Amino acid sequence: MADVTDLTFGTEVLERSRTVPVVVDLWAEWCTPCKTLGPLLEKVIGETNGAVELAKVDVDANPAIARMFQVQSIPAVFAIVDEQIVDGFSGAQPEAAVREFINKLAPKGESIDELLERGDEASLRRAYELDAADLRTLGALGAFLMAGERFDELTTILDAAAPSVVVNALRAQIDLARRGIVLDDSLDAKLDGLLAQVREDATAREELISILDALGPNDPRYVSYRRQMANRLY
Repeated sequence: MADVTDLTFGTEVLERSRTVPVVVDLWAEWCTPCKTLGPLLEKVIGETNGAVELAKVDVDANPAIARMFQVQSIPAVFAIVDEQIVDGFSGAQPEAAVREFINKLAPKGESIDELLERGDEASLRRAYELDAADLRTLGALGAFLMAGERFDELTTILDAAAPSVVVNALRAQIDLARRGIVLDDSLDAKLDGLLAQVREDATAREELISILDALGPNDPRYVSYRRQMANRLY
């Protein structure tokens, strides 16, 4: 649970909602129904173990948020996913209604395979949260962020990840992308050119290695060109 202000709403609600559904509870100290609904929301959302998060907003202290939601009465509750309002209600509700509201937001029994198959950012981040050691999730999330050229975000994730072939490949991909090198079929000609220079040119050798690291061992060019490079050098 987070107490959100006009200043922190963008980070703690909008940005966070790209990763996990966020329920915004707009309340005030003088509001009696708010004091009934608030603890109930905390209880039910807490039972999701992080699959849904709660953001509480004191409307008296944070009028900009209240205006944004066009709140007419409180308590008012809104569900935010990917920075968009997807559901909501106003007034105190019984526990059964609150649970139904939250259950529609909280994934139940989703496997990493299902989340990876879905492939959207929230699902990929959820899969990574479930098992950060699963290299498939890191690879899929990394590919998603690479496609969006969100290199700084990916670097932060890689800094927190355990060393692995996937981490090394993604770091190399970031380096190449920033240098304007595209990893596609047209890359073969560049690899051939670098391979021809590896014996005499240390810079060409280093660039060839960095490209192969970015391709990773699952790419057939990784093994082929490393073998050819070794033959030329030794």
